[in-house]
Amino acid sequence: MRLRLTIMNFLEFAVWGAYLTSMGAYLAEAGFGSIIGWFYSIQGVVSLFMPGIMGIVADRWIQAQKLLSLCHLMAGLFMGTTGFYGMTSGCEIGILFTLYALSVAFFMPTIALSYSVAFNALSTNGYDTVKAFPPIRIWGTIGFICTMVTVDLLGFQTTSKQFLVSATLSLVLAMYSLTLPASPVNEQTDKSSSLIVRIFGLDSFKLFKKKKMALFFIFSMFIGVCLQITNGYANPFITSFKDVAEYADTFGAQHANILISLSQISETCCILLIPFFLKKFGIKKVMMIAIFAWVLRFGLFGLGDTGSGLWMFVLSCIVYGVAFDFFNISGALFVDKNTDADTRSSAQGLFMMMTNGFGATVGTLSAQAVVNAFVYDEGVSDALAGWRTSWFIFAGYALVLLVLFALIFRPKEK
Repeated sequence: MRLRLTIMNFLEFAVWGAYLTSMGAYLAEAGFGSIIGWFYSIQGVVSLFMPGIMGIVADRWIQAQKLLSLCHLMAGLFMGTTGFYGMTSGCEIGILFTLYALSVAFFMPTIALSYSVAFNALSTNGYDTVKAFPPIRIWGTIGFICTMVTVDLLGFQTTSKQFLVSATLSLVLAMYSLTLPASPVNEQTDKSSSLIVRIFGLDSFKLFKKKKMALFFIFSMFIGVCLQITNGYANPFITSFKDVAEYADTFGAQHANILISLSQISETCCILLIPFFLKKFGIKKVMMIAIFAWVLRFGLFGLGDTGSGLWMFVLSCIVYGVAFDFFNISGALFVDKNTDADTRSSAQGLFMMMTNGFGATVGTLSAQAVVNAFVYDEGVSDALAGWRTSWFIFAGYALVLLVLFALIFRPKEK
């Protein structure tokens, strides 16, 4: 059973890794650099409602593993169409964006659904999810790395062929999901809740009645602002060093995706640290470590380069594992431990909504405004200096958030 869940996680994040870090480079190469943020923010927009809807469907009507299959089938078909359309001459950005948006609308709920499938299977078989899930989830990051490096080595990171790689894997997972352990369905609905509340999974917002959970979800939203910034802009930033004679032939400038993949390699190590850190320090200190790691992630990007300053990029990639895992994975485990079985899927959907929905949308669009002002604006004479300013602004935001979190979030933990 654990092997089956491991394969699921490998494929789940391999689908995402095929384009998430390289799509910005493709858009910049195609002349759409000023709207990179819209492509990444649409992931957040659909996360406002799709994970919640699919979460309640999985809780009440369709088994999570079957719904996971259906979502990947639709996501794969639309992503494949996006890839083929991007290869045509005279590609119109409006059509490309629409096809991509439809694909991610079905993909984004699959992350929370895959968590639900794993947590239900582990709990049913008597495993402690805090101990058993991280070694399984680590293979998701390995899958992400594999497709990142594959897309780079195949020369796809500046072409729409990266979408075809993602589509193929999504269709494979759609078939494989049907073989996963069955998840329970609770057909008993709360008669006091309205139909709209039940359909859209809004009953999970009852968790806001608990101060600890309310503060956790609110700060999750603000931390979520950081999530997609480097996914959207790290590759175009590092690739831009090719335009500077001093760095044009450096490995980092030529193979940005491989350099960035160090971030995901760091993830694989940091996931294994989560059980120890959660039990030793509790959710507050773990989240504070994650936010401080975001400060370092952005600050080191602002200071480094692909030449003598390459070590700063490498260090930034190393701390990314802490920034991402200590927030995302620990957060999902925290939600799992503080919710009942009948609302577990919708609660995970709510966590996804707050982080990859509200947070990532605001973060990506804000980052786009900053980068456009300092990098892509016609009056900018030194784009590299503009990139550095942008990264320092992002680091400043994370630092302020760290101080506020330390002062306000005070959960009582066993």
